[in-house]
Amino acid sequence: MKHYMLFLREDLQAVKQMSPEALQADIKEYMHWVEELAKTGHFLSGEPLEPEGTYLSADGQLQTDGPFIEAKEALSGYFMIQATSREQAIEIAEPAPF
Repeated sequence: MKHYMLFLREDLQAVKQMSPEALQADIKEYMHWVEELAKTGHFLSGEPLEPEGTYLSADGQLQTDGPFIEAKEALSGYFMIQATSREQAIEIAEPAPF
């Protein structure tokens, strides 16, 4: 099987304004989707991404601290899946809650 990476892009301001209950409901929905992928053997890994960080050059010198962009939407996570083809990867991704 081939490996594919799915990116989660969200409106960061909208996420910040969510109630704790709404945020937990979203997380529960993602976890259910991941559990279903794991049952079928398609899920490999996934992690949240932070909007802030540090950019280092190859020699380890600090270039800049984040956040790096001022945008409404940003990448907030990723999922690694495996599928037999690009078409199957798209089918797997379609029911995702993002």
